[in-house]
Amino acid sequence: MELEKGKRSTQKVPLNGKRVAVVGAGPAGLTVAADLAKLGYKVVVYEALHVAGGVLVYGIPEFRLPKHIVQAEVDYIKSLGVELQTDALIGRLFTVQELLVNGFDSVFIGTDAGLPKFMGIPGENLCGIYSANEFLIRVNLMKSYQFPNYKTPIRIGKKVAVIGGGNVALDSARCALRQGAEIVTIVYRRSRDEMPAREDEISNAEEEAIHIKYLACPTRFIADDKGQVKTMEYVTMKLSEPDGSGRSKPIPIKGSETIMAVDTVIVAIGRTPNPIIQSTTEGLKTLIGGIIEIDRKTGQTSLEAVYAGGDIATGEATVISAMGSGKIAAQSIHRLLSCRKKETPLTPSATTT
Repeated sequence: MELEKGKRSTQKVPLNGKRVAVVGAGPAGLTVAADLAKLGYKVVVYEALHVAGGVLVYGIPEFRLPKHIVQAEVDYIKSLGVELQTDALIGRLFTVQELLVNGFDSVFIGTDAGLPKFMGIPGENLCGIYSANEFLIRVNLMKSYQFPNYKTPIRIGKKVAVIGGGNVALDSARCALRQGAEIVTIVYRRSRDEMPAREDEISNAEEEAIHIKYLACPTRFIADDKGQVKTMEYVTMKLSEPDGSGRSKPIPIKGSETIMAVDTVIVAIGRTPNPIIQSTTEGLKTLIGGIIEIDRKTGQTSLEAVYAGGDIATGEATVISAMGSGKIAAQSIHRLLSCRKKETPLTPSATTT
């Protein structure tokens, strides 16, 4: 409604003399940037890709979230005085410590979980097998669906298998259908009751005639004579009794191996944080899987004046939770810097708390 009527206020707040660097222009980073700009901070956002928006532009399909809506939000944030630098990979261009030493009073890390997971089974490196990350980036951000007008080709066969049961798997399946696939099958190793995707997303996929094969787990991929995937072997699973967490474990049924004809496979079984910032930031504490350790109430990391939020601090989660963590961090940064005189130098040393 505000976008249609053009009534959003873009009045800039007088600057208070303090500067904040935001690493990552996804939901968490953009939220921090907007909130701090409204409080008078000079905010510079560093984005590794050539377009701001994070998962909003490279992960969520156009038919679910039109890109012009995301761009309007980015333009609004820039109108608040936020400076956006794209093609800027922190960890290579600058380290977090260098940002602090070179004039920033605080740093917020809002990079997402962009490193795809794979199953580690035979044939997973065959031609025609994509990670969901690569597939969705090619389709959504690099506009491969308009090839050759956009120079990013993508090959979608007639029979597509998508491995996984989350919202990303469903997005990938629906994109493949729109890219010309005739049969799209989601392969998930548990039952529908355990499927982590939202119920409305599952229903939408079913309405579009996407098949979902429950209780099935791939064991290997087989190539044709050109190295292109042509079939997938999978086994039927059964669920154990629920464990202490209340979730059942899928167990393969011996002798249930089945061959499915496929010519494109999309692996959508999850992502982990890219390790570049963790590996280049001395003293930054991390948890299992490379997740940055933070104080959940403030977003503060193990380093003074360095905060984090979104998938980098939680693992894969929702856009709403990422934005919420950004709001928490913005308020924490404001409290910190409101009590600190500008002339007091910040150092990237570890906190004592």
